[in-house]
Amino acid sequence: MLFISDIHGSATALDQALAWKQRLDSNVLVLLGDLLNHGPRNPIPDGYDPQAVASTLSTLADQIIAVRGNCDSEVDQMLCGFPLLAEYNWLLLEGRRLCLTHGHRLGPDNLPPLAPGEGIAFGHTHIPMAEWRQDRLHFNPGSVTLPRNGQPASFGHFDGERLRVMDMAGNTLASASWKRE
Repeated sequence: MLFISDIHGSATALDQALAWKQRLDSNVLVLLGDLLNHGPRNPIPDGYDPQAVASTLSTLADQIIAVRGNCDSEVDQMLCGFPLLAEYNWLLLEGRRLCLTHGHRLGPDNLPPLAPGEGIAFGHTHIPMAEWRQDRLHFNPGSVTLPRNGQPASFGHFDGERLRVMDMAGNTLASASWKRE
């Protein structure tokens, strides 16, 4: 399972991340928001082509679980062949829930109702994270397009046991076991 957040319309960055989807043999693509629009506070990213991003992602529609970011809109939905406007969604992994959200409403400082041993996957900050806090997993794959705090462009991967944040060279930036360590 591959996690991508904060594409912000960069076809180049999306293509790089999707190359890892193939390398890691991931059949599920979790999109944590801010897919097409670069947002008024961000620079226009390299390879900015929202229509190409929408087209590429739409070819993978049957593999996608997506949530809405603060830069996503109803107009974006018109270009995409998969639902992307849910504020949050849930994954069941080994009988425990992982809340999927962008992070601008629900996030580390405003958690949904999670039982001990469950977690939240979010984007928005563009800062990679994979750690347990007070018996809840906090996972942020960073940003494939506009990384922050000196971090490289990154994405997330779940191999059935661990959630990892990886850079485009395949280096692990953060990692946590889905089972509380």
